[in-house]
Amino acid sequence: MNIIIRNTGEIPIYEQIVSQVKGAILSGELAEGDALPSIRLLAKELRISVITTKRAYEELERDGYIVTMSGKGSYVAPQNLELVREEQRRALEQHLTDAIQAAKTAGINRQELQELLTLLYDEETGDG
Repeated sequence: MNIIIRNTGEIPIYEQIVSQVKGAILSGELAEGDALPSIRLLAKELRISVITTKRAYEELERDGYIVTMSGKGSYVAPQNLELVREEQRRALEQHLTDAIQAAKTAGINRQELQELLTLLYDEETGDG
């Protein structure tokens, strides 16, 4: 598992860990039952606080992405991928609704917004 932490961004470190672990699970990079590094080992590898890593693991467990067995470690939990994707779709719809409202406030029409979305998507995926 390769986690990249950016200290310069606005996103807290624990959220970066959560997001990247969730992404690895949803993409299949991490499969059901795969072991995650211990909290201490991950903290050491990322050169961050154990408390930060613990917070990330607790959030992942609360959201049902991992399970932790006392004395054995943390593992990828069984997933209902369709349910997880639907949850992500709902969150995306809310973000897009917020973006539409911001565009309307800024006087950006639908075509300009679609062009901007396409440009940003292509930059992010390397298609552009």
